[in-house]
Parts: sequence; structure tokens; C-alpha cells
Amino acid sequence: MTALPSPRPSRGPKPTKVDPDQILDAAQTVFAESGLQAASLRAIARRAGCDPALIYYHFDSKEALFKALLERRFPPLLLELKRLADPADLRPASARLWDVLRAYHGHLKDDPGIRSLIRGEIVRGAEGLSEPIEAQLRPIVMAVRDVLQQGIARQELRPDLQPLLATFFLVRMQLEILDLLPAVLPRLMHLSPEATVVTGMRAWFDLFWRGVALDPSAPLPILPDPAA
Repeated sequence: MTALPSPRPSRGPKPTKVDPDQILDAAQTVFAESGLQAASLRAIARRAGCDPALIYYHFDSKEALFKALLERRFPPLLLELKRLADPADLRPASARLWDVLRAYHGHLKDDPGIRSLIRGEIVRGAEGLSEPIEAQLRPIVMAVRDVLQQGIARQELRPDLQPLLATFFLVRMQLEILDLLPAVLPRLMHLSPEATVVTGMRAWFDLFWRGVALDPSAPLPILPDPAA
């Protein structure tokens, strides 16, 4: 009896259908690792476990994938920040600015890929993508600026404060806290990564508030837990 030839080793089946979010997750990982210009659709397809042709069923190009990633992540954050920037919110500026940090924590703490991706493309000066990045980030920055401007008008913050620069310093350090503290400080402080982030947020907010407040000696309100 003639022996049948051994089957050729399989590299695994590729799905005939793939969820768009699965493609976006793969694209985010590849973009964060390689940068948008160096990334390839073939690499994204490998990560997603599909044929490259299937990506084109949902997205026209790498640039379309990048825009979709921005649109998936930032509108919910913007919606919350716009609510915090509502002039009808008469809470103290300290409480509202703390809620700004809580919003960033809630929406971005579990997504280091998008933080790394945006940071990398801004630093690289992503050609052709500055407009979609600005379209997503500008209203977010403006919402935080509005909270600061209202604090100045209500004589809670220093009149010489530059709201846009203050927004940059407030938000940039929050992102550094999310990225660096869980990797660097847990062993030194004997805390969990999440507890280290919360401790870092409170310490940073205290320093920031002392620099922007009209009366730096005024006690801060009781600050709720970021995850609450």
C-alpha cells in the first residue's frame, strides 16, 4: 500500500472576514512600533491575522487607518472635557482641573498604544497627517484652556497665567505619569502600578495648582479617586 505524502505544514488559517476594530488594534500596534511611514499593510495584516486585501475592504489606505484610530479614541474624551468646560459648572477651578486629569486617566490609561502613536507621529512631523491630528487634538486643548480661562475670570487663578501653556504643562505631565510611573516607581514605592499612577497624579496636581492658583496657600478640595 502506497503511503500518502505527509501534509505540508500549515501556517494557520486566515479568516475570510475580519472585524474593523481588530484591524485597527493591529494597525495601532504596528504604527506605534514602526511609525506610520515605515509600517506596511502587510505587517498590519499579519498582526490582524488576515489577508492584506481584506484591509482594503474597510480602509482605503494607511492614512485612513490612522484617522480611524484617532476618531475611535478621542471623541469620547472630548465630550467629557466639553462638559467640564461648560461655564454653567460653578465648582471651584481646582475641582474642575482635577476632573480634567481624571478624564485623561479614564480614557487613556489602558491604551498606551495610542499615546505612543500620537507622540511618535507628532515628533516625526507626520507628513500629510498634521491636519487630522490637529482636528482631533485642537478641540481637546481648547476645552481645557476654557476651564483655565474661566478660573482666571472668576479670580481663582493668576491673572498673568497663559492658559494654552498651562494646558500643555497640565496634560503633558499627566501623559508622562501614565507612561512612565507604572514602569519606574512601583518597586521603589512598594505600590501597585495603578496606585503609583494615582499617587503621581495627586503629587503633580498639587505642584501644578500651587503654580497657577491666585492663592497658592488655599487648601485643595478633597480629590476623588481618578477611577471613581
